[in-house]
Amino acid sequence: MTGAVCPGSFDPVTEGHLDVITRAAAQFDEIIVTVMINKNKRGLFSVDERIELLTEATAHLGNVRVSSWHGLLVDYARQEGFTAIVKGLRGANDFDYELQMAQMNQKLSGVDTLFIPANPTYSFLSSSLVKEVATFGGDVEDMVPANVHSRLLARIAERNAEK
Repeated sequence: MTGAVCPGSFDPVTEGHLDVITRAAAQFDEIIVTVMINKNKRGLFSVDERIELLTEATAHLGNVRVSSWHGLLVDYARQEGFTAIVKGLRGANDFDYELQMAQMNQKLSGVDTLFIPANPTYSFLSSSLVKEVATFGGDVEDMVPANVHSRLLARIAERNAEK
């Protein structure tokens, strides 16, 4: 069985993320979408909420499961018996950053990183930008899955009410 880990913060998951996950799922027997935990960052959504949103958004992909991990990603990949990590690339800046990480991961563990170029339709999308635009009332409905869109607007309304 071939498998790969597809990591990210997914705060929130976007249509660009789903495009990469769907394309990776067509290449491997199993994909584990892994929410990476960074205890130094406070996300808009908790890790459990991100897992729930990702699970709903990828339910149509029978060979995808969603998990989380804190620590070295290559340790998780090895624990799962996988020798591949899949990353989406939006442009040259992503490549410059991800190449160095891929080389380190390969050196540490022998786990290879495969890059999937972003579909041009989604190449401008980032979770941070989607959150910012939504916070200021911009329309992001076609940039995130429907289940994420409603939760995103609700969370922003909650945060605004707290102020």
